Amino acid sequence: MTVAVGDRLPQTTFRVLTADGPTPRTTDDIFKGRRLLLVGVPGAFTPTCHRNHAPGYIANIDAFKAKGIDAVAITSVNDAFVLEAWSKALGAEGAIEFLSDGSADFARATGLLFDGSGFGLGPRSQRYAMVVDDGVIETLVIEEAAGQVQVAGAEHVLEML
Repeated sequence: MTVAVGDRLPQTTFRVLTADGPTPRTTDDIFKGRRLLLVGVPGAFTPTCHRNHAPGYIANIDAFKAKGIDAVAITSVNDAFVLEAWSKALGAEGAIEFLSDGSADFARATGLLFDGSGFGLGPRSQRYAMVVDDGVIETLVIEEAAGQVQVAGAEHVLEML
């Protein structure tokens, strides 16, 4: 079952790359006491994610903060090393948090998992955007097709806020 507005996020563990290597961060570590905009993407460096989805969030980081968002994070079913490289390639270091869901635990627990095996990708996160306030989902929009960016795009999410 897919999470919905008003639900508390399930407890899972992400990985982030630090000087000590991939470091676990729980749902509470990331969301407790913050209003965070979480963007789910099917894959780092994939054409739609890299060209059409993530750049809008980077370009609009100040506008999101002006609307009361403490931080913007992107999560994907990729390892922390790939997400770190992607962050650098996008020029997003220090602006956007990148949360590795390498084993798809978060995507599975939230019901936001899809099977990308037909494209050689295996289990992946759906494309979505959610505003989470202290661990509770305030807003959630999910794209109907992984290859499009409409409702989960930065401009649309800004309009919703």
